[in-house]
Amino acid sequence: MKRRHLLQLGAAAALNPWAQMRALAQTAPAASDYRALVCVFMFGGNDGNNLLVPTDARYAAYQRARPNLALASNTLLPLTLANATGLALHPAFTGLQGLVNGGQASVIANIGPLLQPTTKAQYDARSVPLPANLFSHSDQQGAWQSGVAEAPARHGWGGRLLERAVAEGQANRGYAAISLSGGNIWEAGDKSLTPYRVSASGRFGFDFYNPNGADPLSAAVAATLAETRSHPFEQTWLNMMGRSIEVQRVLAGALASSSVSTVFPDTGLGRQLGMAAKLIAARGALGLSRQCFFTSLGGFDTHGDDQLQRQAELFAEIDGAVTAFNTAMAAMGLADSVTLFSASDFGRNLTSNGAGTDHGWGSHHFAVGGAARGTNGGKLLGRMPDLTLNGADDIGQGVWLPTTATDQLGTELARWFGADATTLAAVWPHGGGFNRIAGWA
Repeated sequence: MKRRHLLQLGAAAALNPWAQMRALAQTAPAASDYRALVCVFMFGGNDGNNLLVPTDARYAAYQRARPNLALASNTLLPLTLANATGLALHPAFTGLQGLVNGGQASVIANIGPLLQPTTKAQYDARSVPLPANLFSHSDQQGAWQSGVAEAPARHGWGGRLLERAVAEGQANRGYAAISLSGGNIWEAGDKSLTPYRVSASGRFGFDFYNPNGADPLSAAVAATLAETRSHPFEQTWLNMMGRSIEVQRVLAGALASSSVSTVFPDTGLGRQLGMAAKLIAARGALGLSRQCFFTSLGGFDTHGDDQLQRQAELFAEIDGAVTAFNTAMAAMGLADSVTLFSASDFGRNLTSNGAGTDHGWGSHHFAVGGAARGTNGGKLLGRMPDLTLNGADDIGQGVWLPTTATDQLGTELARWFGADATTLAAVWPHGGGFNRIAGWA
C-alpha cells in the first residue's frame, strides 16, 4: 500500500472509525444464483506428464523419454472421455477417475501462460512476445495467478473478477475472496479488494473477545480499540485491528450456523477444502453470490527427489481432498455452482534428469464440478502435445509449448462466473486474442 493511500485511509477512519466495521458486520440478505471458484495451487511446478498419461501408441514415446520415471501401463487409471481416447490418470487419482468418467470433472491438456497463440517456429525465432522469465518459480506462479504474464504480478484474475462481480459497499464484501493458505496473488484485486485469510483449523485469534463482555480481557480490548490517537499511524493501526477483530467475529458467527456432513481427510489440503466447504455452507449468512477460495499444496519441485514416491503421496492427498469436496458440494445442492480447478508454477520436462525432472512450461490439469460438469464434463479440454522429442510441441528436452493458454481456461471460467464482455477484457487483457478452448461447449 502506498504511504499516501495509507494516510488517506487513516484520516477517513479517524472521522468515523467504526463505520466500515459496522458495514462489514451487518446482516446481508441470502444470496441467490451462487457461483464460486476454488483454486488448488500445486507449488513447485507439478510434473503433469505423470498426471495425464497416454495409453495408446504414444505410451512408447513417453516411456522412452523417462525410463526411470514412467508409470507402468498396468497401474494407470483409464479415462472414458467424450472426445478423446487413449488417456489415463496417475494411479493415485482413483476418486478423480470416477469424477471424470462420471461426467463431473474434466482434464485440461498442456496449458500454460502465453501472450498470444504461439508456434514452435515463432518461439525459436522470438518473433512473438513471450511470458517474462519463463521457468522461474516466482514469475510463473505470478503469471498463472495474475493472468498478466509479461510483467511482475500485482493483482490476480480472481481478484479482478470479484472487484467487478461484487459491488463496493455490499455487505460482507470482504469475504468474497478468502484464502485458506496465506497470501496469494490470484485473489488480490486491482481496486480495493484484498483476500481475507482464514485458518484451515477454523480457529480465530480473538475468538475469546466479546465487545459487550464484562470479563477483564474483553473490557481491556474494547477500551483499547475505543481510544483516539492524534498520530495518524497509531489511529490507523487501532482502526485496522478493530476491523480485523470484528470481521473475524462475523465470520465465526456465520460458521457457527453452518454445518457440513461430509468427512474430509485429516491432511493439509483436506483441512483447507473442508474449511472452504464450511464457508460455502455459510453463504446465506454472508449474503454473497460470488466468491473465490484459494488453497494450496507444496512439494512439487522434484528436480532430485524420489519423484515417483513424492508425487504418489501428493496426488493421493489431492485426490482425497478434492473428492470429499465434490461430495460436500453435491450434498449442498451446489454441484453446478462451484468449480474447483488445479494450477501450478509450470509443468516439467518429459525427459528424466536421472532422479527427477526439470522446469518446463505447459502442463496438464483438471477441473471439477460447476463449469466442468454437464456438457463440459468427462472431456479432454485443450489438446495433448505431440510427445515426440524435438517434435512440433517440444522447445527442448520435452518442454511443451502450451497448446492451451491460461487465458483460454480463465476466460471460460470467468464467463461461467457471469462476466460480461467488459469484465472479460479487464480480467483477461490478452484473452481476446485466443479462440475458445478446444472441447469447451
